[in-house]
Amino acid sequence: MGTTREKNIKGRKRQLIVDTNGFVLRVRVHAADISESEGGIWLINEHREALASLDIIRTDQGYKAMFVEWVRTYTSSTVEVVKKPKDQVGFAVLPKRWVVERTFAWLGRYRQLSKEYDCRPESTEAWMYLASIDILLNRLHPSI
Repeated sequence: MGTTREKNIKGRKRQLIVDTNGFVLRVRVHAADISESEGGIWLINEHREALASLDIIRTDQGYKAMFVEWVRTYTSSTVEVVKKPKDQVGFAVLPKRWVVERTFAWLGRYRQLSKEYDCRPESTEAWMYLASIDILLNRLHPSI
């Protein structure tokens, strides 16, 4: 596990690529000392063939210009950084960004994903995929 530079907290970061409905397409879990931009590049690079049809990638302000330039250079996608309004004070729901936050909330309802229980990031990724499969199956047939 790494330590975040900003918050000085040990842990992991979880990065998701979701569709417009918030359903998980791809997951990457890595040490907290790796920036969002680096982790995003790893995530997209690992799954480049599967994500070739992505037109727009929306990110929050944690993704720096390096990530935007890399996506522009190596993929056919464009990056749209969702920024908070300049006059905003306190918390506000950002357009389009809430889709990913809602997905994290859905996944956080599963006990195994509520905290970082696993020793290996691959185990957490597997649990995230299993939870997303359960979410999709419940959407298809809620009574089971």
